[in-house]
Amino acid sequence: MSITHKNKDVRNSGTEKLKWSLVQEEMRNKLGEDIYESWLKKIIFVEEFHNYLLLSVPTRFIRDWITSRYLDQILHSIKNFKKEIVRIEFKIEEQVKNKETNINLIEDKKNVSFIKDSFLQYNRIDPNKRFENFITGSSNKLAFEASIKVSEKSSNYNPLYIYGGVGMGKTHLLNSIGYELKKNEKVMFISAERFMYQFVKSIKANEMVKFKEYFRNTDVLLIDDIQFMNGKEAMQEEFFHTFNALLDRGSQIILSADRAPNKLSRIQERIKSRFSGGLVVDIQKPDYELRKKLVEKKIEEINKFYPDQIKISKDIQDFISTEITTSIRELVGAINRTVSFSRIYNKMPNLAETKVILKDLLNIAENKVTIDLIQTLVCKFFKISKNEMLSSRRSRYLVRPRQTAIYLTKILTSKSLPEIGREFSNRDHTTIIHSVKTIEKLKEKDTEMVDNINKLKNQILYNNKDNEI
Repeated sequence: MSITHKNKDVRNSGTEKLKWSLVQEEMRNKLGEDIYESWLKKIIFVEEFHNYLLLSVPTRFIRDWITSRYLDQILHSIKNFKKEIVRIEFKIEEQVKNKETNINLIEDKKNVSFIKDSFLQYNRIDPNKRFENFITGSSNKLAFEASIKVSEKSSNYNPLYIYGGVGMGKTHLLNSIGYELKKNEKVMFISAERFMYQFVKSIKANEMVKFKEYFRNTDVLLIDDIQFMNGKEAMQEEFFHTFNALLDRGSQIILSADRAPNKLSRIQERIKSRFSGGLVVDIQKPDYELRKKLVEKKIEEINKFYPDQIKISKDIQDFISTEITTSIRELVGAINRTVSFSRIYNKMPNLAETKVILKDLLNIAENKVTIDLIQTLVCKFFKISKNEMLSSRRSRYLVRPRQTAIYLTKILTSKSLPEIGREFSNRDHTTIIHSVKTIEKLKEKDTEMVDNINKLKNQILYNNKDNEI
């Protein structure tokens, strides 16, 4: 049986060996490039046993860091490909170094150290994240103005500490500052995860002198997600001295986090005190006016690059602006999903379809959509009893509602075909497939069927008793 990474329903059988490369790919996609390169890439597959894996990492510190922060996500990724695996064991196995390469590095002083070589891969300022395309509103205006002043060197906010929830634009602001200052200054933009990785690797390679020189000789230091710089005392000690050395040197420090300095956990009090000693600004959840501006701006950009793109209606824009309130990132994601729908189906989604497309972003808990609820509402809609729907009778007035309920169960829940079959009087999974395909074909030519499906979706997801779309 072949394994397709993108299709989570496909699993290894118990006799097949787990392909570690697929697990690595999923971890990279799920946890991000930075975390993967800093920590998870160091995991080496050793051996697979009946219900657990043996993996190796180069140091005890990396093992402890991975197990305390990422073990659940790693195990979940593994179980996506082989559900029999229920635990992971690590062993410490230092990687063998190439002696010849080390000798060459010592002899050739022109070679950059691994710190600089490795860091250059990650110190990339994104030219697409600038002040010019940062949309402001009452929730982020203070952070935006402070960032502008720092980039213009018109105010001495040192450090500038920006905090807010996930997807609120903190990284965009740090990137914008770096983009402006790199024209005349030596700028270093790094995540807290990457800083810690460089620290650990420097200790292993006996290159702490180079580490200090590299991080203490920059004009501007931007560190993203500082809340992850917790735990290990030796690393915090080095960061504290690096921080002080940069302040003494007159360098500008800008930090971002998901919480205020006094709320940081497992970080030394003296470090939190230094953070609080500059300007601390927060980014609140975007209000309606900001969300509306963001939606309009994003759609304007899409129309500019894809002039033949199907337009998203004003009603849908207003709906997204009103309902997606958590973060800017989710707002952009909602627009992208809606646009993708219109491109795939070559039509503008109506409101009911938009609600289905965005159901997870609208905080509609999947566990509230049960098969029993779907069956009850479909029976009520078509004015039949549940006993009639679940019976073996094949009368036309019963078959269509039954197929409709099966179709809605398939698209609105994560139940497997056999599970759906059991809930419909133990029908075979081939019957379930036939029902789904039948409704999909009818929708292509029967407008009344499309209208009924949309009304039922609206009822099931939003408890809309008026059957309005």
